Amino acid sequence: MEKLKQRWGIQSNFQLTIIFIVFAITGSASAMASKPVCVWLGITKDDFGFFFTPIRLLLIFPLYQVLLVSIGFLFGQFTFFWQFEKKLLRQIGLGFLFKEK
Repeated sequence: MEKLKQRWGIQSNFQLTIIFIVFAITGSASAMASKPVCVWLGITKDDFGFFFTPIRLLLIFPLYQVLLVSIGFLFGQFTFFWQFEKKLLRQIGLGFLFKEK
């Protein structure tokens, strides 16, 4: 755990625990929210068959990113999750979305 705390720039075990809780809540919330979003968009397994799962995963990804920062904010960890989000988006080639100061 010390290595992870050092890598993420975290000082306390309490903050690490809060971050793990936010990741857990966000994962569950995005999975639960993806079903109503698919229904709202008219994406059903009957219509898309084999492609339903990849489409649903593509929908979950942006939903997860928004929820991660939002839930992180509610738990007082906005700065950590905003930095985490920017790093992730840069790694997948979407760094152009953020201007460097």
